[in-house]
Amino acid sequence: MMKINLDKTTMRVIKTAANGVVNRDTIFHFTQVGKDVWAEYAGGKIKKGFLVGQSDGEVLEFAYCQLQTDGVPDSGASTCALSLTENGKIQLLENFEWKSRPGEKGQNVFMEI
Repeated sequence: MMKINLDKTTMRVIKTAANGVVNRDTIFHFTQVGKDVWAEYAGGKIKKGFLVGQSDGEVLEFAYCQLQTDGVPDSGASTCALSLTENGKIQLLENFEWKSRPGEKGQNVFMEI
């Protein structure tokens, strides 16, 4: 499998879990240096969000914190499978678990734009 680097990648969520907050209007701007990955994001119900973690080119693991437009802060952790679509776009299959909402989990799909 090809190793995927997320540096300078812009993504949006194309499929949101029922208990998720990000959506198609949430735009993520990624930076990757070596295995270290971080991103800033905003849009939709998110006023501002940050994620930080590491990737081996196949799996991305990160922690996130975000402030919703209604003023509610949220946080959690995610493990994502990285893949390329048939047209060469990067896709992330995110399995998340809220830390600010104990016991809540879900799955989102991100796509490079």
